[in-house]
Amino acid sequence: MTNTYEVPAEMREFAERSVAQARKAFEGFMGAVHKTSDQIGTNPAIEGAKDVSSKAVTFAEANVLSAFELAEKLVHAKDPQDVFAIQSEYLKAQASALESQFKELGEAVQKASGVKK
Repeated sequence: MTNTYEVPAEMREFAERSVAQARKAFEGFMGAVHKTSDQIGTNPAIEGAKDVSSKAVTFAEANVLSAFELAEKLVHAKDPQDVFAIQSEYLKAQASALESQFKELGEAVQKASGVKK
């Protein structure tokens, strides 16, 4: 006897719409962030800080978009084992991305502060 868990179609559709609406709202917010960032003048004294800030925003955006992709995949998961596999894949990829982001951000902070390796 096989126990299968089927998500009702209405619930799945609601989740899909919710994720899509949240993604659209986030993209609008990020558009405003990028527009504001672009309006900041170029001042050599703050250029390093601007670079660090820009990288941090870019990384945050990438991480949130990755979470949206995870949510979209989870909405379409067939069963608990599929959910586990999707989550495991996401965690591995995210750990690797965060390691790379921290390294790059650390290098940008060192560069901005004038500290040499």
